[in-house]
Amino acid sequence: MDADPRISRIRAAAILIIATAIGISFVGIGIQHFRKPEPFEAIVPAYLGWPRFWNFTSGGLEILLGLGLIVPVARRWSARLLILLVLAMSLANLNMWMNDLPFDGTRLSTAGHVVRWIIQAVLLMVLVLLGRPWKREAGHRGNG
Repeated sequence: MDADPRISRIRAAAILIIATAIGISFVGIGIQHFRKPEPFEAIVPAYLGWPRFWNFTSGGLEILLGLGLIVPVARRWSARLLILLVLAMSLANLNMWMNDLPFDGTRLSTAGHVVRWIIQAVLLMVLVLLGRPWKREAGHRGNG
């Protein structure tokens, strides 16, 4: 814990702002899975089958876990589960790149796909920081 209470408050405010911004983004994208499912379903790898199921499942999880990022008590677990979800959804992103599939009519260049993967890597790093997997839960002994 920070010795200076001002630092602690600033850190808590920064975490809230970042978590809320990312959470709202996930909620918005999750809603799009239901409002306009076709672009999302088109990039689901064929070997997974059932693109509608995967689309609605991932969209629902994005909404639920995005809201969880905003709520401090649910933030750590929501971030941890979003890490797994983002990694799983990487299959669709990889499929899109490998098979040159358009998303909602737009095909990305190789540079566009690389930028998308860099953004995804940064997102994963932020989710790891929000999920703090190295910190022990309250009530456990030892250094957190």
